[in-house]
Amino acid sequence: MTRSFSRSQTMLAEALGVIPLGTQTFSKSTTQYPAGVSPHFVDHAKGAVVTDVDGNDYVDFNNALASVTLGHCDPDVSAAVIEQIGKGTIFPLAHPLEIEVAELICELVPCAQKVRYGKNGSDATAGAIRAARAFTGRDRVATCGYHGWQDWYIGATARNKGVPRATSELTSIFAYNDAASLEKLLQAHPGEFAAIILEPMNVYFPKDGFLQQLRNLADEHGVVLVFDETITGFRYANGGAQELFGVTPDLACFGKGLANGYPLAVVAGRSDIMAEFEEVFFSFTMGGETLSLAAAKASMTKFRDQKIANRLNETGKSIMEGTQALIDKHGCGEFLSLAGHPSWSFLLIGDCNGYSSWETKTLWLQEIMERGILSLGTHNVSASHGKAEVEKLLSVYDEVFPLLREAVHEKAMAQYLRTAPLEPLFKVR
Repeated sequence: MTRSFSRSQTMLAEALGVIPLGTQTFSKSTTQYPAGVSPHFVDHAKGAVVTDVDGNDYVDFNNALASVTLGHCDPDVSAAVIEQIGKGTIFPLAHPLEIEVAELICELVPCAQKVRYGKNGSDATAGAIRAARAFTGRDRVATCGYHGWQDWYIGATARNKGVPRATSELTSIFAYNDAASLEKLLQAHPGEFAAIILEPMNVYFPKDGFLQQLRNLADEHGVVLVFDETITGFRYANGGAQELFGVTPDLACFGKGLANGYPLAVVAGRSDIMAEFEEVFFSFTMGGETLSLAAAKASMTKFRDQKIANRLNETGKSIMEGTQALIDKHGCGEFLSLAGHPSWSFLLIGDCNGYSSWETKTLWLQEIMERGILSLGTHNVSASHGKAEVEKLLSVYDEVFPLLREAVHEKAMAQYLRTAPLEPLFKVR
């Protein structure tokens, strides 16, 4: 029986009348969720399950774009927030939670000597770049990965409409796992680069000492090395990817799962570079908002004391091993593969037999959502995922993978698709 998304469709039409794209985030919009076969609005969530406005339940492997690390409505986080609500949210002066959370970050994160807060990952990365430019007196930035919506980064992508060309020209892109591509940039503009910023890992593991090579190049050229750990922070290890891989950047940026979905982001790093925040303007009315800080304190305490990163890793290994076995079982290796860290793994869908990856992905999305799984192509593991949730995911894949194989190999995509295929948003990795 096909699920009904009638209320979602009605609300989407209403939303489009007053909100561009109908929502606040590209990755929650119809650019990512195919029309007519997807939910568009969630009513509530608990643990590993979200319920849409039509009453359909899903095991959530999206987890608000990896910002929910412990699970929805974690009781310890909720209790901390509820207690703080009774005391107030934002004040005319600083609050002790600002110190307490900063001290926890400095305890857990190798590079962290001082800390500043923002609300989104884009705040943190933009702040890090501004501090690096102030510290070095240089303008150019070398980047690798996705770093948010601010002009300094997005101007170097296909989504650069509205960004001054002069700003875009200051950002250059280098290739992941290719230190030579970065070295070429540094040599082409000697003494001009302020910062090297990258996601220390997303789809693929660093290889051949790649991160250490970047550390060496940064030191050699006097450039500030920034790790964007918006997703990897407190997920790969308590101290993030820098702890896991043993390479310490000068600055690091955190967000998403830091506060289990509450809006908080962080720039942390060396004291001498962080001192620039006393001069550069990086100031937010809501920068010291206490509900998110209370959530972060409760979340990080659990990360530290309950070895949450280890649990995510073990659950993720079960997902990756089980998924790979099903790819092999159903003969889907021509167009399906796995990559990433177990706590944040990717089901990669490739072009095959005349079909684009986007056509096959649309069918995959249609079929997993029909069966009660929510994902956009990644397995963003939370501590609420247990054996039952993993078994549910794998049972769905056991049904959907042979369907995908038939659609691709037998040229039957049109027979199965009940919607128009998605089109790419823009390539960031």
